[in-house]
Amino acid sequence: MRGKVAIIGYAQSYHQGNMPMTREDMVFEVAKGAAEMAGITREDLDTVINASNDYLDGRTISELFLVMPMGAYLRDYTKVEMDGAFAMFYGMLKILSGTHDIALIVANTQGSTFNPHQISTYMLDPTFDRQIGVLNDVSMAAIQARMYMNKYSVSEDEVAIVSLKNLGNAAKNPHAHRRMPGITIEEVLNSKLLYDPIRELTMSPISDGACAVVLATEKKARELSDNPVWIEGVGSSQDSYIRNRNLYHLEGLEKAAKRAYQMADIKNQFAELDLAEVSERYAYEELMIYEALGFCEKGKGGTLIDSCATFKDGQLPVNPSGGALSADPITATGLIRVVEAVMQIRGEAGACQLPGVWRALAHGQTGVCAQSNIVYILGGEY
Repeated sequence: MRGKVAIIGYAQSYHQGNMPMTREDMVFEVAKGAAEMAGITREDLDTVINASNDYLDGRTISELFLVMPMGAYLRDYTKVEMDGAFAMFYGMLKILSGTHDIALIVANTQGSTFNPHQISTYMLDPTFDRQIGVLNDVSMAAIQARMYMNKYSVSEDEVAIVSLKNLGNAAKNPHAHRRMPGITIEEVLNSKLLYDPIRELTMSPISDGACAVVLATEKKARELSDNPVWIEGVGSSQDSYIRNRNLYHLEGLEKAAKRAYQMADIKNQFAELDLAEVSERYAYEELMIYEALGFCEKGKGGTLIDSCATFKDGQLPVNPSGGALSADPITATGLIRVVEAVMQIRGEAGACQLPGVWRALAHGQTGVCAQSNIVYILGGEY
């Protein structure tokens, strides 16, 4: 990658099911927090990028009243209607173009204002799939889950172990929406069945939340920060529409990961990565993510979770923060994965901190059945 881009500041909200503050207050809090950590003021910002979505916010031009709380007034400003991890990619490209030195990326969603599952049908083919009236993001995930589980003999217990692991980790994360200390596999398996085999505790909650990061050129990063985290590699890929895809595998994520690994010169994930923060909106999806990221062979995600290799004390911990199963303010979820990885690298993850973290993977996604994916390899000072 030509030039180097670093993350020098971050902030995230305390994600909740019904945030007791306005969207504007929530955004102001994280934008201000990230800027303060980076040691900058609004005047230092060269560009501001917001990740939000009109459909998810339930109103048009949804960022209209967010420009000033983000500090974007009279600044170069862009809106990205995807996951915040994609907005960060755009900010990184702006910096690498040589036109900007410092970028603020802010992502936010208030699921309590407008149920995201109600509008997921608008992602479907309007002439057929939408007209059926039974397809949405959750029912499509159920179809994918059952196809995957049947093909590779993955049990419901193995899927439930993912929830057990992630929700157990989230119990120590003060930012998590769903915190369930002492959760048992029986609680997961007995939770409400939504669409077979998707249960309430094997899918992410509807969350309110916001997140922000400050990016900087190498020169600015070294001037402003004693502990920058570098973007060593990145890859993104958008897969085909659900009817034209192989739903047994996350091929788009596999392509994105290969590009990120190549850029960061990663050849052995287990030897060269200390942890991964992934956006698993469904527990079964994390097993598919393992395979797409090359952590195991195709169809062996269940075997990997059985081995406990991805637990906090395993060989390659995945989602020590609790992941998306613990909080999912949709357009912020991927950027939260980045922040959680950065916190681990900087040794600032509190009760969730793992020892000796130098390099981490962060993953964001958007679309039905993880249609679009982005992968970052992040590293600290060696």
